[in-house]
This record gives sequence, C-alpha cells and structure tokens, in this order.
Amino acid sequence: MPPVFNPRMANDPTGDPALFVPFFYEKRALIFDAGEISTLSPRDILKISHVFITHTHMDHFIGFDRILRICLGREKTLHVFGPEGFIQKVSSKLGAYTWNLVHNYENPLVMRVTETRPDRLVSCRFDCRNRFEASRPEYEAFPFPVLYHEPGFTVEAAILDHDTACLGFALKERLSINIRKEALDEMGLIPGPWLYELKQALYADMNPETRFEIPDSFCRDSGPVEFRLCELSDRLAILTRGKKIAYITDAAFNRQNVEKIMQLAQNADHLFIEAAFLEKDKDIAARKKHLTAAQAGRIAAEAGAKRYTLFHFSPRYSGCYEELEKEAAESFRLNEPLLRQTLPGA
Repeated sequence: MPPVFNPRMANDPTGDPALFVPFFYEKRALIFDAGEISTLSPRDILKISHVFITHTHMDHFIGFDRILRICLGREKTLHVFGPEGFIQKVSSKLGAYTWNLVHNYENPLVMRVTETRPDRLVSCRFDCRNRFEASRPEYEAFPFPVLYHEPGFTVEAAILDHDTACLGFALKERLSINIRKEALDEMGLIPGPWLYELKQALYADMNPETRFEIPDSFCRDSGPVEFRLCELSDRLAILTRGKKIAYITDAAFNRQNVEKIMQLAQNADHLFIEAAFLEKDKDIAARKKHLTAAQAGRIAAEAGAKRYTLFHFSPRYSGCYEELEKEAAESFRLNEPLLRQTLPGA
C-alpha cells in the first residue's frame, strides 16, 4: 500500500515554487508555497485543506489568489500558515477586493490563518460571511518544531534567514502501513477507500476491539463483512517507519540556517531543495540569500536524504540547467555515495 501522501512539484524547476501533496484514497491535499499554480486544475485546488507558505515574496504567494478564487463559494475551511507578519499580509490581500455580495453565498468559505513566531503561534479567522474581516487573534505556544499535527502525520517548521523570516518544512507520516496483497486475496477482499479508513483507525490508536465493516462492493464472495480492528491489523498490515518529506527554499547558506535545515531534513525519504545558482556565482547567491547547487547537494547528502529534487533555478542559466543538476550530483557524491538523485521536478 502506498504512503499517505504523494508529492509533486506543480511547476518545472524553473517555475515558481509550489509542492502539491495529494493524499491517496482521499479527496484532500496539502500545498507548500503557492507561486503561479495554473498547472493545478480546479479539481486539484479544491482538494487543498492546508496551505504552508515559506514567505510572501511574489513567486511564492501569488497563487494564493487562485486558491481563494476557486474555493470561494464552497463550504470549506482552509488552514493557511506563514511566517511572522503573515496575518497582516493575508488581511491586506483580502482587503484589496470588494466583498459586498459574499453574504449571498450559500456555502461560506472560512480561512484560519496562522503566523509562526519564534515563541508562539498567532491565528485569526477570516469568514466569507463577515467580508473576510479578521477576528481577534488567538495565541498559543509554538511546540517547536511541530507546527501542525493530525493522527496520521505532522508538519514541522523552522524559521530560516532569507533577509526576512522564511519557513522550512518537513512533512512526516507517523508510520507506514503496507498491506499484504496475498492476505487480501485469501480473505476475499478488494482494495479500495476502506483501506485508507483502516489506516486512519490505526494512526488514531483506536481500540483494537473496534468493529470494522467492509462494504459488500469490496467483498468478492459475500455481502458486507465485519472484523475486529486488531484482526485486520494482524492479518493485513505491516507497520514500518513512516515516510518523511522536507521542503527547503530561499535560505542563505550560513551556519544557523544549515543547522536548522539539517534537523528538518534529517533522514528524509525525499528532500525538495532549491538550487538557485551555480557555485561559480556563490557571491550572488550569498547576496541574494539563496543556495547554490553545490550547497544543496552537500546539504542533501549530509542530512542523509534518500533522494532529492532540485528546483527554483535562476533564469540566468536558461539553456544549461543540466549544469546545476551536475554540480549538485557531484557535491552529494563527495559527501554521501549512497544518496540517490531524482530528476528535477519529479
């Protein structure tokens, strides 16, 4: 059985950053950054439940308007996270539009916007029925590094330096549940959404004696069948360490940043990391507080990432992007021979 989430970059390595993470067997997705995202269909965007923005430079945030436009008129709560000052940025963006007719919408959109400060999280509610005026802020301690959690996964964050606060993220599946296909056949069961529900029950540590019904459409030889949760788990499930995805972009190559990135990306199954410049232009990278391809490869290797994907290439290298890929590959080989590269944008 596949992991809970299935990440893919919305654009090629030269386009705006946006990591789209749909869930298997559920009409739901997360997105990390929201640059220009016209490549995502309305159907994809309507799956998004949580938006994680590293910082509000235009190429990371302009797609928020597309998400807003497509979700408007839907009964939906959208959770949006960003760095310190983020609530005011969202409020200003919403305030640029006229909302005199939104009270007529039968299905109200609500946004819960949270900004990440070093010592706390601050949240405000923006309700379509209230013309998206911000509610009073709510404060809670930041249980560093965990920014958000559900029974099946957590999202961790670190505040990086990009000459402004910029968040790095790690998405961690609590555990990986693989299904024994031969056991499914022996039990006369057909794979389907019920397997996702089984996963969720195991993530939530439900009582092992809980009765779990499988609909007749997924039973080969009979009507609906019922099992105890512990019986299904014992017969079908193989439990192993969950998968981990890390997402790093727009970070200066300095000691403090690298230490934070290492903690987020440690042993990641898939690291998505920017490689804006070649090492020969490291002075430009330092001035603009971006990573070079060599630095990205070194970080990926030293963090022990099992695979990596490069993105956010500077357009100055148009026509020779393979140089960035080659430089990163050489850098990680020097640091960790076992690291495996994926094609950029994969």
